[in-house]
Amino acid sequence: MSSKIPGIIIIAFLLTSCTQNNSSKQEAHPLFTLLPVDSTHVTFSNTLTEGLNTNVLMYEYFYNGGGVATGDVNGDGLPYIYFTANMGDNQLYLNKGAMHFEDITLAAGVGGRPGPWKTGITMADINGDGLLDIYLCYSGKLHGEKRTNQLFINTGNDNQGYPHFSEQAQQYGLADSGYSTQAYFFDADRDGDLDCFLLNHNPNSLPVLDEASTAAILKKEDLATGVRLFRNDKNYFTDITHKAGISSSSLTYGLSAGIADINGDGWADIYISNDYAVPDYLYINNHDGTFTDQLQTCLGHNSQFSMGNDIADINNDALPDIYTLDMLPEDNHRQKLLFAPDNYEKFELNLRSGFYYQYMRNMLQLNIGSLPPSLPTSREGETSSPPAGGGGPGAAFSEIGQLAGVSNTDWSWAPLLADYNNDGWKDLLVAQGHVLDNVETIDHSLHYLEPPLLAMNRNRRFERAVSGVTSPVAGRGLALGDLNNDGCIDAVMTVLGRPPIVLMNRGGNQHWLSITLRGIRSNRDGIGACVRVNGQTRFATTSGSYLSSNDKRLHFGLGSAKTASVEVAWPSGLRQTLPDVLANQFLEVREPEHS
Repeated sequence: MSSKIPGIIIIAFLLTSCTQNNSSKQEAHPLFTLLPVDSTHVTFSNTLTEGLNTNVLMYEYFYNGGGVATGDVNGDGLPYIYFTANMGDNQLYLNKGAMHFEDITLAAGVGGRPGPWKTGITMADINGDGLLDIYLCYSGKLHGEKRTNQLFINTGNDNQGYPHFSEQAQQYGLADSGYSTQAYFFDADRDGDLDCFLLNHNPNSLPVLDEASTAAILKKEDLATGVRLFRNDKNYFTDITHKAGISSSSLTYGLSAGIADINGDGWADIYISNDYAVPDYLYINNHDGTFTDQLQTCLGHNSQFSMGNDIADINNDALPDIYTLDMLPEDNHRQKLLFAPDNYEKFELNLRSGFYYQYMRNMLQLNIGSLPPSLPTSREGETSSPPAGGGGPGAAFSEIGQLAGVSNTDWSWAPLLADYNNDGWKDLLVAQGHVLDNVETIDHSLHYLEPPLLAMNRNRRFERAVSGVTSPVAGRGLALGDLNNDGCIDAVMTVLGRPPIVLMNRGGNQHWLSITLRGIRSNRDGIGACVRVNGQTRFATTSGSYLSSNDKRLHFGLGSAKTASVEVAWPSGLRQTLPDVLANQFLEVREPEHS
């Protein structure tokens, strides 16, 4: 096989895996098995200690953490797990196989600074040496020096195969001390290295605004709360936020960002979820180092309290769709408790201030293709203008959240779209729940807790399924990866005040393919590549869900197909086609040196 297909390495062996694990009785059983702590040995807990200066009144985002990342940091083929703790110590777990893990945080040197307030975590090969590094974000109502983000550069393994790291944020220009939520590494300018988009947030509640004050604030850059864009200049990161056309005012309440080629022009774009009435942003890449916000051109409306988001092709048409979370409950009782009074004047003020059409529910934006240079938007009578900088057009979206059955999931944080049952369609897993929901005190309850939500994709219609978790929790970060290399996507979810939920995928009788990219002209992990397998499309990214990042291997369910056709569009512009690839294997695809 390898002699017929240049640029491809077949990893060792084909796996029998989960394709033989289940019978036709799968529908009667949960897709996931919740593994006990005494089996996984994952004892991490994000425990919050309330006090006079540590509570939700002092810091708006007190109950919002923490994050989780999965990735193969020592090159043995098994994803490790890294957790962030808001007030305690972070923990890195070595994957020993068979869903058993070992805490190696101290030996690896990645615990982070003691005390508050750690937030998002990202694994990426930042310096291009073939080893996964770790970038850790900080926030909280603290002095700037205590909010300085950390970059743990992977220095390789010791004689026992354990990875070691060296903190080098200052040396790389990434020791940012803003109120950081999460970092995203991607090749914004397609020069072969990874740049950095840093999502920040304002720690204070949204002030009362009028049209004049809103316009004035939006024009003023705020280094502590505004988002940042850094260009990688030979492994030193230079702040180009203003030059790139990125809005970086104090009206920033960033909770999540998604990176993908939204309009299919081969360049990475950015979708930002903003909390409160501050609108989301859809930054289309102009191909010249700048971005243009085209949200109001491309979308008819968006979530109001936008929380976690994910970008994936849910209907296999090769166009990336956008899913954002909000807080609308499913049942009528909680809808009435949480829904604020309708205020037409306030809604109109938001529109005049440029805050656009926002509604409190999840949004599934179905991508229906690129817009011509001057196409009417979804608002009758309004027309769009071509983006500045000569970049590609935006994309048109049709919002189908209610039709798809995913608009109401209550107080939700992290969504991840992936093919959990290997049938060729991307399903949905959501981390949800909250504590000290003040509205609920009316109903004599201080908590809103829920198990993770699982919904299976039936071609743009999602049907609720049994996830394997019945106990209600306050879910937060969510990361995916095939943790036991059986060909089925497993999940790890952080929760407040208790050990994480580790979900082992029971699988089914379907085939699969897992792809690792190795860039030569592009960045080392091919971040930004578009991979198409048997009609499904995945965009290689370091983005995960809320505060989190996923294993870099690209997983495809193949259903009953025993072979696959693989197409790769690399960030360098090179394209590669691999026909008749056998199913049920881990595949390493190397970028060709020339076309």
